[in-house]
Amino acid sequence: MTQRHMVILGGTGFVGRHLVARLLRGGDRVTVLSRGVDAAKRRLKPQGASLIEGDVADADFLAAVLDDADAVVNLIGILNEKGDRGDGFERVFVGITDALIDAMQRMGVRRLLQMSALNAGRGESHYLQARGRAEQHVRASGLDWTLLRPSVIAGPGDGLFCRFDGLLKFAPVLPIGRADARFQPVWVGDVVEAFAKALDEPRSVGQSYDLVGPDLMTLKQIVKLAGRGRGRHRVVLGLPTSLGKLQAEVGEWLPGKPISRDNWRSLQLDSVSMEDGLRRLNLTPTPVEPKLAEILAGC
Repeated sequence: MTQRHMVILGGTGFVGRHLVARLLRGGDRVTVLSRGVDAAKRRLKPQGASLIEGDVADADFLAAVLDDADAVVNLIGILNEKGDRGDGFERVFVGITDALIDAMQRMGVRRLLQMSALNAGRGESHYLQARGRAEQHVRASGLDWTLLRPSVIAGPGDGLFCRFDGLLKFAPVLPIGRADARFQPVWVGDVVEAFAKALDEPRSVGQSYDLVGPDLMTLKQIVKLAGRGRGRHRVVLGLPTSLGKLQAEVGEWLPGKPISRDNWRSLQLDSVSMEDGLRRLNLTPTPVEPKLAEILAGC
């Protein structure tokens, strides 16, 4: 069988490292594109993958490295932006997607898998609105596209349990806004397998898949679970709406933005789905709680 050449944007990130390793195990040749990689991320790059650094928002750069690509996976994303105008999300999600579509059309590369998010295009969050516009552009591109739309992703070194693990280390009481917001955390390994399955499945072209785990959890339950995984029995205090909004206002200015105004807007929508995209791809969703020790070991 001819070896496929997969080009991955965002391949040095949380999901990207797992996906690159999975594709290499499957016998694919993998090229990772990145604007810049620090020494720590360079060490985490799976052995066997090629790394090309350049401006991934530049269609000319992208076209130059896509000449023999069989498929492209766009995983590039950010959880927060500088400020709160939405232009950061627009540049990352819409701008880079547009440059990629342009480059692929020029080079005759047809197959595109695009990471998106549950609730893309819904609500008032700049993050979700930019995700939604990127989806629209992919759908209108004329390429052989597939959209994958996960709920919050759990795994070693994630931005979910690991974020709360860090906060609970020092806080005997943790107040949180929208404590009753609902999620279906999806295991990172399942997300990676969904991408791999979609690449192998011609019927996934022109389809979008909501990727959710089997367990529905509130934000409060997620925080308390993160604490129990370390033997920390903390008080998690649900805040009323007014104080939750105030917490987001304050968090906007704290180092690392533990919560931002846009996070608050995103939290107004439950990150759940009635559609099980994993099962549509013949995958069985993995419960996250039995994976907790593995998750926290990577924090």
